[in-house]
Amino acid sequence: MVKVGDKAPDFEMYDTNRKPRSLRDFIGKKTVLLFYPAAFTGVCTREMCTFRDSLARFNDVDAQVVGISIDSPFSNKAFAEKYNLQFPLLSDFSKKVSVQYGGGLVENLGGVLGYTASKRSVFVLDKEGIVRYAWISDDPGVEPKYEEILRAVSSLN
Repeated sequence: MVKVGDKAPDFEMYDTNRKPRSLRDFIGKKTVLLFYPAAFTGVCTREMCTFRDSLARFNDVDAQVVGISIDSPFSNKAFAEKYNLQFPLLSDFSKKVSVQYGGGLVENLGGVLGYTASKRSVFVLDKEGIVRYAWISDDPGVEPKYEEILRAVSSLN
């Protein structure tokens, strides 16, 4: 599990256009990694739309927002298009990055036996890729503290 002060582990995942993206693509900017359990679910939709609506505030502090879920690139693309999400959504369909960063997965999401998803979590990285803020929830119904995340990003030089 990734903790504050750690060098963020590199990864490679597909974006909504099935293009491989890695953490190296975002180094040089402050980066907010948003792990969300499942596209098109109520809490995930609210969370991603809140970040969409706050995107100008993140851009103002030179921060890149990146969403990550175990959903396929196809589902993530439909999700991004439906809700006009103007930041990258990456597919961790192997679940490796979700486990590496968040320390585990949500089992039986929504009461569906066998449905495993990313834990809802947020990691703020500085321009060098060092974790400066980490929040992980064991409850997929809990949203992150949006203003706290913006303050964490804004405090980075």
